[in-house]
This record gives sequence, C-alpha cells and structure tokens, in this order.
Amino acid sequence: QVQLVESGGGSVQAGGSLRLSCAASGYTSTSYCMGWFRQAPGKEREGVARISTGAGVTYYADSVKGRFTISRDKANNTLYLQMNSLEPEDTAMYYCASSSRVSCLRLDVKIVESAYERWGQGTQVTVSS
Repeated sequence: QVQLVESGGGSVQAGGSLRLSCAASGYTSTSYCMGWFRQAPGKEREGVARISTGAGVTYYADSVKGRFTISRDKANNTLYLQMNSLEPEDTAMYYCASSSRVSCLRLDVKIVESAYERWGQGTQVTVSS
C-alpha cells in the first residue's frame, strides 16, 4: 500500500522558510488526497493543508493561508509543503498523510484527520524568535 517518508524539517528563525518533502509510493493511483498535518507537544494533531491527487485542488487551514503552499509532483510521487514567514507557533512535528476516502475531497469542512489512513514518520520543524 502507500508508504510515506517526510524530509526537510529543521530549525529556523522566525520569518524564515522551509520546504518539506514527502516521498510517496503508490499514492497517485490509490489515494484521493495527500495532506500535511502537524502536532505540537500536548496538543491535538491538526490539518495544515491538503491537495487532491487528481485535480490538484488545495485547501489550507486559516492559520497558514498566505504563508504555506502545498504542491505535488505526480511524476515523482512527491508531495511538498513550502513554508514561508514561519512563526514560533508553527513549531511542531509535521506529518505527511494520504487518504483513499472520497470524503477527503470535501471543501466545506476542515481537514479531517480520520479520513487519512497512511502516515509518515514525521519531521520536526522548530521556529525560534
């Protein structure tokens, strides 16, 4: 099935940028959506952004709109998250995930974690002032 491996995390000063990558196997034909989630210590995991694997329709959490950009390279089975203007509040473990459920395509609700079945191991992003 789908396997995901994140990379690109690290430490950066506030206002800086990072680009996360997620190497995927099989997601192009087996999943409807690919998404990025994050979880800070003691907090619930939240959806950051997602993209439909077919049409490339994107959706972002309000907290990252205008700063983060999700994209994918279908030929290379790679998902990206370009993060600009990073803030200390962005500090978290970032996870790549895939969904084979059509419900993930909905745009009238926030990104729902339960729709995503395959998860990467996570990559740490730390933003300092």
